[in-house]
Amino acid sequence: MHVLEIRNVQKYYGSRASLTKALDDISFDVEAGEFVAIMGASGSGKTTLLNLISTIDKVTAGHILVNKEDITTLKGNKLNKFRREELGFIFQDFNLLDTLTAYENIALALSIQNKKYPEINSKIKEVAKELNITNILKKYPYELSGGQKQRVAAARAVITNPKLVLADEPTGALDSKSSRILLETFKKLNKDYEATILMVTHDAFAASYASRVIFIKDGKLFNELIKGDSSRKEFFDKIIDVVTLLGGDLNDAL
Repeated sequence: MHVLEIRNVQKYYGSRASLTKALDDISFDVEAGEFVAIMGASGSGKTTLLNLISTIDKVTAGHILVNKEDITTLKGNKLNKFRREELGFIFQDFNLLDTLTAYENIALALSIQNKKYPEINSKIKEVAKELNITNILKKYPYELSGGQKQRVAAARAVITNPKLVLADEPTGALDSKSSRILLETFKKLNKDYEATILMVTHDAFAASYASRVIFIKDGKLFNELIKGDSSRKEFFDKIIDVVTLLGGDLNDAL
């Protein structure tokens, strides 16, 4: 079943005199339970695409469907309900509230949905155990490492069982060890919670944890790799090959 359908999406910025095509007629689907990475150099359009899916920005043309609902037409309360119930977000800079404990940051997503304390407490205990953050739930963000903050953010993103989890450069602010732990966490969420994850990343190592990688260049689909039976190392090597083909500054693409 398609959780996400991108249909002929275009996004332009500027006026007719100086028009910039950020996305140029992009179409693809994401199946329920998939872990998909989107890669491309800076300015390729990958973050624009994520902003359109998350409804932060609006398409110029085309349609985006989540669970068969065209989200490009949503407004007001319907749009707020969609963001609250259907999407989970994981950001590069964590976006945790400094005045709340890790427990309270995770609980906030459920409180907004008017869930009662026994259900909130039960769900947090379950997801905290899965993500190995039970011992830090009473701590505030300033007391946590980058990796711990990102796992708290991941817990907050999946606690509501969203249809789609969107991750924007989630390893960008982490060291290599914390990145590896977070990516293993994503694999666990994907497998055990059947979370559908769409991750934008510059990092070939991060992308190698996904089951499929979509490459964007100059606002268009450039290539696609499916992991299949490949080992993560073999998949990583294939990703590097495509990144090399993308051209430009290799470090920029990674």
